[in-house]
Amino acid sequence: MNAKDDELIGLIDGLPARARLMGVDLGTKTIGLALSDVERRIATPLETIKRVKFTPDAERIKALAERYEVGGFVFGLPLNMDGTEGPRSQATRAFVRNLKPILSLPILFWDERLSTMVVTRTLLDADASRAKRADAVDKMAAAYILQGALDRYERIAADAEHAEDEARLRADSKLDASSEGRLLDDYDDKDL
Repeated sequence: MNAKDDELIGLIDGLPARARLMGVDLGTKTIGLALSDVERRIATPLETIKRVKFTPDAERIKALAERYEVGGFVFGLPLNMDGTEGPRSQATRAFVRNLKPILSLPILFWDERLSTMVVTRTLLDADASRAKRADAVDKMAAAYILQGALDRYERIAADAEHAEDEARLRADSKLDASSEGRLLDDYDDKDL
């Protein structure tokens, strides 16, 4: 595990029971939003907000977060292909800094590289019209980002469970081996 995994675990494990996560794909003209189910397994596209100014944009996000009982956010962080942060990443971080006083919920940044491209390709493969693609791409990108975080959390949990099972099996086999050794010792003593 790495520091990003620790942040993800901290965010999800710290949520109240049945609290949803909201995925956010922050663009220059629109904000795509997605919502998890209450079990935090499936991300669903929610809405695309046409950006106006920070305050009305933030108020819309806040209203939706309250309406859907959101416990935390997963913001897509637009990294460069080499993993560095550029101007768009800085703009996203600035938006989140300004949002925190308005929404006192935990926020996680998640690598969003290629999310819009993958979603656009999926829509093209489905023969979606240009108008439908424009309407859907941002909220679907938000769902793609959120689903990536949810899937990673599930993989971490499954890996931890697998490691616990292996440790339990090793401990059981050591107990079995030591029990067999004692039984053989007892048998040898009686045989004499």
